[in-house]
Amino acid sequence: MHRRHLLPALGAGAMAGLAAPSALRAQAATTLRFTPQQDLVTLDPVTTTAYVSRNHGYMVFDTLYGMDGNYQATPQMVDGHTIENDGKLWNLTLREGLRFHDGTPVLARDCVASIRRWARRDPFGATLLDATDELSAPDDRTIRFRLKRPFPLLPIALGKASVPVCAMMPERLANTDPFQQVPELIGSGPFRFKADERVPGAQYVYTKFEHYVPRRDGAISWTAGPKVVHFDRVEWRVMPDIATATNALMAGEQDWQEYAYHDMLPMLRRARQVEVRVLDRSGFVSMVRVNHIQPPFNNPAIRRALWGAIDQASCMHGLVGQDRSLYHVPLGFFAPGTPMASEAGLEPLTGPRDYDRVRADLRAAGYNGETVLLMIPSTSLPNATVGAVVEDQFKRAGMNVEVYSVEFNAMLQRRNRRGSVAEGGWSAFVTNWAGTDWLNPAGHIALRGNGDAGYAGWANMPRIEQLRQDWFTAPDEAAQQAICRDIQLEAMREVPYYPTGQYLQPTAFRRTLTGVNDGFATFWNVRRA
Repeated sequence: MHRRHLLPALGAGAMAGLAAPSALRAQAATTLRFTPQQDLVTLDPVTTTAYVSRNHGYMVFDTLYGMDGNYQATPQMVDGHTIENDGKLWNLTLREGLRFHDGTPVLARDCVASIRRWARRDPFGATLLDATDELSAPDDRTIRFRLKRPFPLLPIALGKASVPVCAMMPERLANTDPFQQVPELIGSGPFRFKADERVPGAQYVYTKFEHYVPRRDGAISWTAGPKVVHFDRVEWRVMPDIATATNALMAGEQDWQEYAYHDMLPMLRRARQVEVRVLDRSGFVSMVRVNHIQPPFNNPAIRRALWGAIDQASCMHGLVGQDRSLYHVPLGFFAPGTPMASEAGLEPLTGPRDYDRVRADLRAAGYNGETVLLMIPSTSLPNATVGAVVEDQFKRAGMNVEVYSVEFNAMLQRRNRRGSVAEGGWSAFVTNWAGTDWLNPAGHIALRGNGDAGYAGWANMPRIEQLRQDWFTAPDEAAQQAICRDIQLEAMREVPYYPTGQYLQPTAFRRTLTGVNDGFATFWNVRRA
């Protein structure tokens, strides 16, 4: 499988950089022009795992805790907390002066309702509430957790930057069914969302919230520390064509391109007015999720036999090329370079691929030529690229592959169907996650083994579920690491999905900007140089 090639259409007009009238120059000084990774389809960050919605959510909404570059929780909306009764009573105290965009004060009961709503969509949140006897607001500034058992991970559960976001919103909105989007976007974050300027598929606008009160202390890192806004206005302009987006950045028509796609990196690195940087060293982790309730992947022997077909290096070469600094293999079930990661049990992913042997192993396991419907999101360039490589590997293994290539959100709709391929169902799909979603078992949605109640694919893995519970009560990090090694060994046996490699995703922005934070695209601290 050869790496894809894209021919950028760099014209003289795109590169001319004509002088703007004085009014436009003044506007440019107070407006940040940003190209997001894809269209913002879902506006409610609680109801989705889409990262573009997460990034949008952090502009409009605030969180009780932030997360720094060491993946540790730090107070954000809260001044702090107290812990009593041997770790079973937590009182969180809100900072003074917090207000929502509609002018109403942020009250503890708003936060209690927001936590409850989020916890119905987030596995980490659900585990926290399972450990909670009482979640209440004894006064306007106090959020109280009375726990059944100690839960020392409470701050990072509420402040993790992984999806879905524990966004604080007014109680009237937080009472919305968590499987339905809220009817309006009212948060207490550093920006207001301008719904009246929204053009779906093209433009999303945010303005500085003049009554936002940043923290006075803390280091600025990821979502931690003071959120000081220097732009009056941020405009997201959707540009699905990557050559168009790259040209707009190089011509100075855009200030910041969220994803600097790998084919464009040599050109971007040569551009003197553009900086290319990796903000998140945990990168993205790519995978193929399989359907555990429909043939052929309802057969665990077939799932195990297919390990020999997965060539992670080829998947990453197709995506990023041969630059070894931009990808990591072998990838297991936790983000490389983070405390819970190991290479335990990954031997089937190393060494040369023998497709003749894989075909024989699949026949012996009971594969009889059933159609494997592989869903590939065509509007996500990384997933589409990896999907093409995976299609080739499955076919070389002797599988009867039918590709369903479709817009990302349309793929998500079909993903929820539980019927057979003939009934409009599916066999496997390609997707990716931020490495921060694979830090540990707490929020690792794709590694849950809770069957019908879990992530599409509906893997039933009781041993992994038990190990996950054990992880929460482990006495120290060494014990947690040992449990994660056991989880990985069990995942290699049960095969909830096939990891296909970790890659680093650079961003690119004009050198006229400074203060771009590590992590993901956030819009506080950024200013004109």
